Parts: sequence; structure tokens; C-alpha cells
Amino acid sequence: MSRALELARQAREQGEVPVGAVVVYDDQIIGEGFNQPITLADPSAHAEMQAMRKAARRLDNYRLSDTTLYVTLEPCAMCAGAMVHARVKRLVYGAADPKTGATGSVFNLVQAEQLNHQLEVDGGLMDKECGELLRDFFKQRR
Repeated sequence: MSRALELARQAREQGEVPVGAVVVYDDQIIGEGFNQPITLADPSAHAEMQAMRKAARRLDNYRLSDTTLYVTLEPCAMCAGAMVHARVKRLVYGAADPKTGATGSVFNLVQAEQLNHQLEVDGGLMDKECGELLRDFFKQRR
């Protein structure tokens, strides 16, 4: 999560919402990313999507079985859906997102029994640090 926080700070420096993510496989980071939808003019360029794209290229496989995705903010529906399709094994997030969180706060897409894959989910890792980074960012923008 420490590396994800570093990446979130990079997003902040670019004027993006400060969210960072890493994908870990066999105790190695195989993909990382930070929010860049504004910079890349791409609505799908969330931190999780960036990290999963890089991890998939590294594994040369669109399935990310046996991986753990660490992200500083609870994922949205788009990212949660991509994690299910990629078969990510485990999600660990920092701060909960009570407005758009799709892994437990608003709804829980990654553990929906109707889908063909469910993720293990652990929330709240370094939540204070992750939440402060986001709160400070939005406070400065208002």
C-alpha cells in the first residue's frame, strides 16, 4: 500500500484525483498505475485499470488469477467489474468511498453471487493516510 500511496501522490502532482494502485503476484509488483483520466483524456484511465493493464501485459494473460490488487481508494463499478473479469484473487483498499464504492460501501460487485467470480476483499489498510490525501486534494480544489 505504501507504493500505491506514492503513486497517488504522482496523480495529485498532475492535477488528477490522488489514487494509486499496484498488482502483486508472487510477492512482486507486476503492474502499477495512478489516476490519469484527465491527462490521457480517457475515462477508463483509473489507477486500478492502469495497474491491471500493465500486469496483464507482464503476465501475457488477460487473466490475473492469484494476484492481489492494492488501491488507495475503494474501487468504482468500472474497476470492480474489470477485477471480476480479470479474475483478480484479492483486493486490498485503503479509504472507503461512501459515494461510489462498489466493493462494499454503496454495493458489492466483487462478491456478487450472481457473477462467476468473487474476490477476497480487505478494506481499511492505511485508511487514515489514504483518506487524508484525498481530503486535502479536494479541500484545495474548493
